[in-house]
Amino acid sequence: MHQKLTFISLPFVFIIMSCGNKNSAGANRFFCDTACMKDSVKFVENSNPLKPYVYISAKNCTGDTLTWGYLGQNKNILFNYKLNKDNSRCIIKDTAFALLIFNTCENGRGYFLKLSYNKKASFRKSTSAINNFDPKFSVADSLLAYTDKGNIFVEHIWTGKKATLTFGKPLDFDFDAIHETLDSVNITPNRVWAKFKIDGEWKTMEKNITLQ
Repeated sequence: MHQKLTFISLPFVFIIMSCGNKNSAGANRFFCDTACMKDSVKFVENSNPLKPYVYISAKNCTGDTLTWGYLGQNKNILFNYKLNKDNSRCIIKDTAFALLIFNTCENGRGYFLKLSYNKKASFRKSTSAINNFDPKFSVADSLLAYTDKGNIFVEHIWTGKKATLTFGKPLDFDFDAIHETLDSVNITPNRVWAKFKIDGEWKTMEKNITLQ
């Protein structure tokens, strides 16, 4: 049965993390208000009696361990990313999965982690996420966006349906300085627009999409 999915809001400790571009001190100030991650972060789905959660511990001014689970079981992985607790997003779907979306403080690189609550420890990780914490990236909250250098992939968070915008050839991405290649995007469930550098020149491309 389809269940209603909710963003972390009042029932949660709503904490959002974000950071900057290695080539811009101004961008770093936008993403990170401090050089030190002092506080651990916890997200909990209090409306579920099993209280599924995601917990990130902090140590020596950076992240240390990410733990996720619910009453009676938990899993953990190393998590050595420095985050701003005021700029991140975590979505918990019952005891099915949690989705943590963030950018790092060091250079603003985008990531997402999809963490399964099933008994077998499993997670999916993107190190090339296009997240809307970056003011030049407009991405609908219901979507994930990421790139493999040759394409932008768009994925609906709740249904898993996908669409693709193809650049035409693999681009010369440095994901730690993504705006050198991908200047800006505007992504909705029906449309993808992007400005990117190809063969040394800036180009814009727009595509109407159908998620499927």
